[in-house]
Amino acid sequence: MGGDRGPAAVVAGIARSADKNPDIRFILHGPEDALAKLVAKRRGLADICEIRDAPGVVTMGEKPSHVMRHGKGTSMWSAIESVRDGDATVCVSCGNTGALMALSMVRLRKVPGVNRPAIACLWPSRSAHGFNVMLDVGADIRADEHDLLQYALMGASYARNGLDIARPRIGLLNVGTEEHKGRAELKAAHDMINEAAKQNDFEFVGFVEGGDIPSEKVDVIVTDGFTGNVALKTAEGTAKLISELLRAAFKYSPLSRIAALLAYTSLRRLSKRIDPRRVNGGVFLGLNGTVVKSHGSADATGVSAAVKLAFQLAQSGFTERLAARVASSNPPRQDTIQYKANSGKSE
Repeated sequence: MGGDRGPAAVVAGIARSADKNPDIRFILHGPEDALAKLVAKRRGLADICEIRDAPGVVTMGEKPSHVMRHGKGTSMWSAIESVRDGDATVCVSCGNTGALMALSMVRLRKVPGVNRPAIACLWPSRSAHGFNVMLDVGADIRADEHDLLQYALMGASYARNGLDIARPRIGLLNVGTEEHKGRAELKAAHDMINEAAKQNDFEFVGFVEGGDIPSEKVDVIVTDGFTGNVALKTAEGTAKLISELLRAAFKYSPLSRIAALLAYTSLRRLSKRIDPRRVNGGVFLGLNGTVVKSHGSADATGVSAAVKLAFQLAQSGFTERLAARVASSNPPRQDTIQYKANSGKSE
């Protein structure tokens, strides 16, 4: 209910998903009267949808702290509760990102051993499978070496289950590829991730730079939420600029219009390849339940893509596999060890 285009785009998106995959079932959360009318317009959709009445809506401008205190009864709260109670496998939302993350952390709780959850996104790349995974892209602006190690473990699990990559290649984003470059926590994280690689069946390629994000040399890019979010928004803005410049160039003269007609098939292929709607969906990692955050401006194509990603993760048992991976590989944090030493407790 909280997306920019309202519930009509969401219902249209799930109808597309249902046409492509008859095994998907939906629970829609929001004002029952409004949703029932939209669902009734789509043939057969009512048979695979359950509507749960939730009259409240979390708007894009609401502060997460306010939603946590007063959000009960909203469609967002109800959707997360359906995952918490086991009625749904994945929650997909186009709503307020901060509020969605805050409610997800409070209602679903973090996986034991995870200090900071992360948001992972798919990034178009030159790799054989077409996409790279990048995290964190905005869940938390801070990340120390322990958090970056956990991001690497969670990103590897996501790549295996979401992209079917048996042995993902992990890269740590830095200002250079030389081992002496970067902040102290990046250097520490470099050694920790490298040490964990063999035990956790992934390949650590070391430091990577911004130009490597869409490359074929890496499958998962690990960074803090501040850097990741800036990179993501920059890429989205650049893609939009290039699209507008190409459109203007092909309209410049009669000859350029003829060239556009001759290149129509190739241009359509390119447009589809870089269309952000088709890679819509950031996954919240590190929670006891899977949550997929769709762009607030997503149309039916974008919503369908987010549902497709959610379905793939649900089929793979992603949440349980990620929790098991983190639990088996999580080293004790130094501050925890220090506390226990000072308390006279043995490890």
